Amino acid sequence: MKNHTPDASEKGLNRAKPYQLVLFPLNNGATNVYFVLILSYVAQFGSSILHLGIFASLMVTVMRVCDAITDPIIGAMMDRTSTRIGKFRPFMILGSVVMALSVIALYILLPLIPDTMMPLRYVGFTVVYFIWVLGYTFQTSVTRAGQTVLTNDPNQRPMFTIFNTVGSLLGMGIMQFLIPLVKAMYDVKDAAGNVITSGYADPMVYRIITPIGIGISVLLTILAIIGIAEKDRPEFYGLGGKQETVKLSEYAQIIKANKPMRRLMVAGAGCKLALAIATNTTVLLALYGIVMGNYNSLYLPMMVLGYVCAVPFFLLSMRTSQKKGQRASLIRYVSVAIICYVGVLVLLLVSDYGNPSLMLSFPFEGGGAINLYTILFILFFGVGYGAYYATADMPIPMVADCSDYETYRSGKYIPGIMGTMFSLVDKLVSSLAQTLVAIIFLACAGLSELPTDSTPYSMGIKVAVIIMFCVIPMLAWAATLLAMKGYTLTGAKMKEIQAVNAARKTAIEQGMSLEEAMERYQTMDQVPEQLRN
Repeated sequence: MKNHTPDASEKGLNRAKPYQLVLFPLNNGATNVYFVLILSYVAQFGSSILHLGIFASLMVTVMRVCDAITDPIIGAMMDRTSTRIGKFRPFMILGSVVMALSVIALYILLPLIPDTMMPLRYVGFTVVYFIWVLGYTFQTSVTRAGQTVLTNDPNQRPMFTIFNTVGSLLGMGIMQFLIPLVKAMYDVKDAAGNVITSGYADPMVYRIITPIGIGISVLLTILAIIGIAEKDRPEFYGLGGKQETVKLSEYAQIIKANKPMRRLMVAGAGCKLALAIATNTTVLLALYGIVMGNYNSLYLPMMVLGYVCAVPFFLLSMRTSQKKGQRASLIRYVSVAIICYVGVLVLLLVSDYGNPSLMLSFPFEGGGAINLYTILFILFFGVGYGAYYATADMPIPMVADCSDYETYRSGKYIPGIMGTMFSLVDKLVSSLAQTLVAIIFLACAGLSELPTDSTPYSMGIKVAVIIMFCVIPMLAWAATLLAMKGYTLTGAKMKEIQAVNAARKTAIEQGMSLEEAMERYQTMDQVPEQLRN
């Protein structure tokens, strides 16, 4: 008789099919379309088109805080939801519809309000933006919570980071590529080719990018729904499909008891703050368009460079996560990013607006030949950006680990609350990004409005760019490393958690009560051999 090797299901593993691993993370790509379309451009739109001044930047922060506050409420709703189409898909559909309609109102309808009715513009901007925030929260919450039903295989879960990033690139990357091209079509230039009025001040730019963004997001949402459809069923919910009712007042106790989640919140907030500021549209516009003097020839090549350099780091981080756990991978590649950005910082400090040999230069759009400064910048920025971009979304699958740990610790399956509590702190911190950008430009360069590529160079703008492009991200990464130092969900610990949860679920299916199962199975040595993975 041949020896029988237990398959994944016999070991208690819930494994995703390849198409599910590929398609469901596209939900993040669908929402990241709006991350670029709204969070990266709405302040510029409010300032240049609606003439709301710094109010637009302040509202980005205020609404981001509102977004964070509504997260736990929506998470609680998700944990209580059970419909014929599952727990997660209703929130994906509702979020997609709300965001599409609100963006049309924001970018296409609000500019139709005449200048003589400015109070109505302020009110309309605030209300429409708040409605968009609700839709954004509905759909983004699913990305974190839905992972728990997709797979709990320690070898598969790190792959979510790669496919999640691919989805982000399909959403965020396409928009980052297309929007500057559309903007360049509406730049007003003088006889020498210098931009005198930025395309971002032309309402037509936003009328063009809005339907493009909505179309891409809806398509990615449909594909993501297909990806999770088979797993969005009660048999994949926790230890047996029981819907836990957790009061809002219990959130604080959950956070207090779930120490890994607390540390992940700090790490995730650090990663998000670094990404939000270092890739902020206005910061990059000031770097490439003002400090380096040629936005049109530098932005796209540097963006493509960053994405290309990220590819090998995605593969390396996945292998490290599978062998040593996601904590080890996050620590390793964030450290690489910090080291490389020391070089970027030095290069920006020595850059000289009046000396072409100490500025970035590409042979495009009127740029010069590539110089040594550019080669060094490509080296340090490429490796550093590749390393941190590969880890920017790594905390997302780690939320699923923390959710599984909560089930292991308390027996409760509350992925909605776990995911939205993480995003609460994440959003509260990253909400500072746009306001910090406006405040730093005001403090360092004395600008009352956000700069455009037609804004003249000044040392104050250079200082502001250095602070936002290098210093703040490096401090955020340092906070991430500090938080991960005491994070206990290593690769080995997660294997034990999944095995114990599988043993408890099997026991409950065979008639044992939840309390008895929790008491009977607590460590790996108590788990039946066939359930050990």
